[in-house]
Amino acid sequence: MSQKIPDQGKQEVREVWLEELQRDHNRKMVRWRQHIFAVQLSMLVGMFLFWELAGRLRWIDVLLFSYPSKIFAQIGKDVVSGEIWAHVGVTVGETVVGFLLGTLVGTLLAVLIWWSPFLSKVLDPYMVVFNSMPKVALGPIFIVMFGAGFTAIVMTTLSITVIITTLVVYNSFNEVDPNYVKVIRTFGGERSDIFAKVVFPASFPTIVSTLKVNVGMAWVGVIVGEFLVAKQGLGYLIIYGFQVFNFTLVLSSLLIIAAVATAMYQLVVYAERKLLSSGRRS
Repeated sequence: MSQKIPDQGKQEVREVWLEELQRDHNRKMVRWRQHIFAVQLSMLVGMFLFWELAGRLRWIDVLLFSYPSKIFAQIGKDVVSGEIWAHVGVTVGETVVGFLLGTLVGTLLAVLIWWSPFLSKVLDPYMVVFNSMPKVALGPIFIVMFGAGFTAIVMTTLSITVIITTLVVYNSFNEVDPNYVKVIRTFGGERSDIFAKVVFPASFPTIVSTLKVNVGMAWVGVIVGEFLVAKQGLGYLIIYGFQVFNFTLVLSSLLIIAAVATAMYQLVVYAERKLLSSGRRS
């Protein structure tokens, strides 16, 4: 018993030391993140101040580039009048639908291609060609096929998000350590066992990370679709602003897009963190 007490004391001291070390590391990381945020905020404020000064002193053409106080005044007027909410709602709805469908369909297509090596060989050149094709060129085709409305815009978005998701997830499936696959096969596992116990768990972080890529891609697809066909939405406001030479409206719409897209991205990052942490616990 007399020999165990010192050992227990050493263990307790070690645990206290490790906890203190962890707390010190966490404090440093918090300070590091705060420093990064402060620099980012300073850059943003500095950019807006310089832009405002350049506009007020006529260093730039205010007809084309406007300046922040006019842009925020335009946003404030649209918010108070309520005109902007319908446009934001339409664009966000189209983006969410395109984002979710693109991720789901792209992942399922990647699973299908991985499942059938024959299908993979057959579709490989077509996927490469379709990925290199300018998706804007497909917009008029979707308008003719589905009509000028919500469906055509979502299809334009899917033409971007689905192929990106498929290629990224399929490549992730193929990069799984083959030794794990051999172990499953050694014990008589079928292709379904390989997918369920090796390929999908190993590729799950990549699938979740694809969500972040698809947020940006979905916004690109929706705005392009609204450029072509919409009568409502933030993309429509941009085109309308160009047509009437109201570039303050154009820039205010772009600023709203940036803000809403950033909020959506942060939500996806939060969801990614939760999904990955739950995946590790399981």
